[in-house]
Amino acid sequence: MSPVSGSAPAAVRTVIRGARWPGDVALRGGWIEAVGEVVPEPGDVVLDAAGGIVTAGLVNTHHHLYQWLTRGRAVDRDLFGWLTTLYPVWARLDAADVHVAALVGLGELALTGCTCVADHHYLVPGGDDTVFDALGEAAHTVGVRLHLARGSMDLGASRGGLPPDHVVEDRDAILTSTEAVIARWHDGERIVVTVAPCSPFSVSAELMRESAELARAHGLRLHTHLAETLEEEADCLARFGCRPVQYVEELGWIADDVWIAHGIHLDDAEVARLGAAGTGVAHCPSSNGRLGAGMCRVRDLEAAGAPVGLGVDGPASNEVGGLLPELRQALITARLRSGRPGDLGPHDALRLATRGGAACLGRDDLGRLEPGARADVVIWPADDLEDVPDAIDGLVLGPDRRARTVLVGGEPVVVDGALVGTDHSANRRALAARSRRWWPEVAR
Repeated sequence: MSPVSGSAPAAVRTVIRGARWPGDVALRGGWIEAVGEVVPEPGDVVLDAAGGIVTAGLVNTHHHLYQWLTRGRAVDRDLFGWLTTLYPVWARLDAADVHVAALVGLGELALTGCTCVADHHYLVPGGDDTVFDALGEAAHTVGVRLHLARGSMDLGASRGGLPPDHVVEDRDAILTSTEAVIARWHDGERIVVTVAPCSPFSVSAELMRESAELARAHGLRLHTHLAETLEEEADCLARFGCRPVQYVEELGWIADDVWIAHGIHLDDAEVARLGAAGTGVAHCPSSNGRLGAGMCRVRDLEAAGAPVGLGVDGPASNEVGGLLPELRQALITARLRSGRPGDLGPHDALRLATRGGAACLGRDDLGRLEPGARADVVIWPADDLEDVPDAIDGLVLGPDRRARTVLVGGEPVVVDGALVGTDHSANRRALAARSRRWWPEVAR
């Protein structure tokens, strides 16, 4: 996905100057041209970074945008209890709900430096797959890249699954819809469709197999939740006589075109197997902590060869909804897990949120602040970090902050700390109005 050799660059070059770290950055034609010391030339557009910090755009490897509608609910439940509380509410979603939730969610992500979002949407009430159109349209409005995961559930409670029967879909209808969503939305750059059955406890083995076949026929990636909780592990052992990793591997799901969400409860052999296969892991530390699910073995997975990126997960289990706080949380979680204060450093956390996330999504054109990468760039304010020796240490460990400027493909998405393409405050008000009608029906 690098620029075509010999292609004519756009005439206008943008030069970001005055950054404390890593220096100047030159952008042309949607790509990074140079990093370091760049002398502006006549005709260049000069963007003053004013002592800020410049990074590659952050990559969010796992999200559920629709969940903005049900924040602050089931706050004391584990995963299965949380899901069974919220399934009946989510069953009432329509495309308009999903659209406004996505506008708010993608806006929050952009304001926290996220330029590429993998959204796993698996609730399709009444089989109305225009919910995916709502997500794609919201991404175009906000201006970020979207890896649109056509999620699905076909295993209702009457057949041994966790979700109630009225929220699942017919398997053939899911596969037909997935083909249609690919045809409508997949462009391989701004919007990338992923095939993403939800989880072993909500999807049949037949759908897992056929989804993998469909994705590979189109050259697309696969995504699912896996090894998130001990309850999931017990469910797999009871129903299939094996652990979650073995179960999905027998269905063709441990491979280098797959990344899984969470990957917490893995033994040494499973870590080694994911690493050998190149299967990625979306690490969602805040959500995992909120639900009491456990702590991902990030260092072990990376050492084994598995790509690891960061994910916010749904705003109903991570009410912050932004990606920057996950860098600090990933660092803290790794050190709590190991008991070693040097186990994961700030630069490592930034790498997970950029290169690691891009690797999970199969994007060698993203997550790098270097020539030949796409011009997805963030300028962070750093006026409060002048006394901190290492700029990235300050960015990761310091107070939460909004991005000053966000560019996607060199085009502005955030300027002076505000979204360019949409009114964030108006979107929040619209979302509150839509979600308020559900509040009395949701048990705490």
